Amino acid sequence: MNCNSILQPKAVFDCFEAVCQVPHPSKREEKMIAFLQDFGNKLGLETLVDATGNVLIKKPATAGMEGRKTVVLQSHFDMVCEKNNDTVFDFDNDAIQTYVDGEWMKAKGTTLGADDGIGVAMQMAILQATDIAHGPLECLFTRDEETGLTGAMGLEPGFITGDYLINLDSEDEGQIFVSCAGGARTTAEFAYTEEAMPENYFCFKVGVKNLTGGHSGDDINKNRANANKLLVRFLCQEMERTDLRIVDIQSGGLHNAIPREGWAICAVPKAYKEQIRIDLNVFIADIEEEFPQTEPAMKWELGSEEFAPKCISPAQARPMLLSLHALHNGVYAMSQDMEGLVETSTNLASIRKEDGKVVVTTSQRSSVAGARENISSVVRACLELGGATCTTNEGYPGWKMNPKSEILRIAAESYRNLYNKEPKILAIHAGLECGLFSEKYPQLDMISVGPTLRGVHSPEERLHIPSVQIVWDHLLDILKKC
Repeated sequence: MNCNSILQPKAVFDCFEAVCQVPHPSKREEKMIAFLQDFGNKLGLETLVDATGNVLIKKPATAGMEGRKTVVLQSHFDMVCEKNNDTVFDFDNDAIQTYVDGEWMKAKGTTLGADDGIGVAMQMAILQATDIAHGPLECLFTRDEETGLTGAMGLEPGFITGDYLINLDSEDEGQIFVSCAGGARTTAEFAYTEEAMPENYFCFKVGVKNLTGGHSGDDINKNRANANKLLVRFLCQEMERTDLRIVDIQSGGLHNAIPREGWAICAVPKAYKEQIRIDLNVFIADIEEEFPQTEPAMKWELGSEEFAPKCISPAQARPMLLSLHALHNGVYAMSQDMEGLVETSTNLASIRKEDGKVVVTTSQRSSVAGARENISSVVRACLELGGATCTTNEGYPGWKMNPKSEILRIAAESYRNLYNKEPKILAIHAGLECGLFSEKYPQLDMISVGPTLRGVHSPEERLHIPSVQIVWDHLLDILKKC
């Protein structure tokens, strides 16, 4: 990445480039922990690492501001690791390859990691700066936000001491978030037995790819296709027309991403061999009519496979497929308190055939605790009717708005003065670590801000470069006025 005139503020983009050089996939962030620890120590700042792997770097107030309240700046340093099928990339060892496309920064065939590497970069730029006015600062970097909120869950009382917390993990400039949804993950296991494949059967592989995908919370209301639902829908259609057999199914990916691709290996009587392609072409036309705007790059593939001697027993495959077909996916309820806010949703994230079982992963979100528990029970009920054994994890809490928030007043006033317009004060239908912080540190006064990101959790992830400067100026003004 060449820092030229468009990459402003330069200090932030220089730090983001450094972040991109350090592999930091969720659950495997040891290199980033060492990188941040070394960064703080080289600056001569107090640098702590807790038992969970969260990093805290403290910076004293600038002269004359020692009596101000302490502000905690917070971001997570893990990233979702998704790549295109034709991209050769090792997330454990390779540096993210960034490039500029107009006003956007992107990565070559992979997720960019600006969620939340750009927040990390802003904190680093502030920590190393000598010309920024601020009171006492604590920069908290948390691990494994994307796959379990492990860092925030493991944060112990007393590790941070601030009065205000500014989370840097939002994805729309001009928006100040003051509340977020809680969530949980429901996993189902369909046990199966195998039986001999009838001799007169034709085996084939059918799959879909290049869907838009996206964040299973923030993008759930954007009418994007779910690869798992489309694949199951086609299999159920063919199951009703012929004695379809399932050999293998591998579809979807991370629990917090709308699945972009998936495939299944199946078999049908040889007499139906040519009809499969005809049926798929008709099916594709129907799907294209349903998603003309959100899935312009959708691609289906169909090809013959070697004869498979074994298949899942149809007596078990049928109820499994029917329950997955019936399973609700997407928005379940809209908020009655805030117009346009998704209150409750669920995402069918992955379907994976493993040794002796088919494992299905789903995630549920809601800004209302009881509604989140209910949608998880609805999901379990549907899957259990298909013969699955289900479990729902403890999940994570939501973050309730503080109507007397002082940091919100300061941030909103700062935005008005800087840009002569009103910021949007919003809740987000996604999990922010603020929910867990509010449990452990109930006195914390919090907001969440960030530059504009699109396509997060997918190889289409991109960062709007001009919005970084706007958020940066806003953040520095907030620090000056806290």
